[in-house]
Amino acid sequence: MTLSQQLRSATKALHTQAERAGLMPRLLRGELPLERYVLLLRQLLAIYEALESALRQPGAPEFDPGMARAAALRADIAWLAPQGPADPLTHPAREYVARLQTLPPVQLAAHAYVRYLGDLAGGQVLARIVGRAYGLQQEGLAFYRFEADAPTLVLGLREVLDALPEAEQPAIVAEAQAAFGRHIDLFEALA
Repeated sequence: MTLSQQLRSATKALHTQAERAGLMPRLLRGELPLERYVLLLRQLLAIYEALESALRQPGAPEFDPGMARAAALRADIAWLAPQGPADPLTHPAREYVARLQTLPPVQLAAHAYVRYLGDLAGGQVLARIVGRAYGLQQEGLAFYRFEADAPTLVLGLREVLDALPEAEQPAIVAEAQAAFGRHIDLFEALA
């Protein structure tokens, strides 16, 4: 079984649990107040900045740079809350950032899998929901747009994952499971 298949199998139940955690049901129904959505984006920005910085270190897997989300998140936050104060990070977000900063480079693949694959798949559904909920057309939705087409990016992501050393795969799977747990904690804290 390839690493990408192992990851999918090992995280399927956790993925479902994350979709039902904390503020996510309200977001998925288009009922989350805008200020709570911006607060979520600010937490995700800190996580992506840490992830994308860590992925630039030697020994980290090399994913397509077109998947990077930090700049898009900054643009969306600036559009949605230009005068808003920078919200403090929640405890789960601070812990997540700290984990990304201390993780062995190859295990960052687990977080790339959880975040980027989620953005490429479910994020496209969220773009429509968020657009309708907050009356957005283009501005404010940069987080959900990718320059390359999603299937090509997904294929590239899986190829990078499946080329990682077999000896590292159990730790990467365990870290992906932990990453979903971190997301659940974050969504609960924001509820």
